[in-house]
Amino acid sequence: MKKSAPSYETQELREFAETIQGRRTIELFLQTPVPDQLIDDAIEAATWAPNHHVTEPWHFYTLGRATKERCLDLCRDIVSQKVNEKAGDFKRQSWSEKPGWLVVTCQRSDDPLREREDYAACSAALQNLMLFLWKAGVGCKWTTGDITRDSRFFEIIGIDEAAAFVVGLIWYGYPKLTPTQSRKALRDVRTDTP
Repeated sequence: MKKSAPSYETQELREFAETIQGRRTIELFLQTPVPDQLIDDAIEAATWAPNHHVTEPWHFYTLGRATKERCLDLCRDIVSQKVNEKAGDFKRQSWSEKPGWLVVTCQRSDDPLREREDYAACSAALQNLMLFLWKAGVGCKWTTGDITRDSRFFEIIGIDEAAAFVVGLIWYGYPKLTPTQSRKALRDVRTDTP
């Protein structure tokens, strides 16, 4: 008797697809605190991302109030110098409304291929983290703005710039507004080869 392939059309799989397809970048957050244990669980889920040679190249920094304030001041300084003081004050105020802050770094490597693979692993880890949080009702925004490449930011967080680089600053919290979005059709992003 011929064995049939297992069915992939399960409720669990459909729900998983809905979580992936429903995740959005969140700009506006409620000020309701996210439990620390949920963030710990999300970070642990993140660390199960694939990583070549099991390098586990990531490190996660959860920022406390004093550190966030210093980052907000740095943001204002960067934008004020780049644009003007009014824009710097506006950016500081906007960022101050982001309830949770998490910085993710990747180990540097003398081997360019390994560093590229490690960066990919950290990106996969961040996707794990964001999907885990989304399933729990928490939204995120992954940013890689000027601040994440500024030496003063590394100093504020306590990151050894010679040993690691920032993959992203992640803001998280319960969404105030969830935007809608669409993607290209499968036929536009897939090619079958002989």
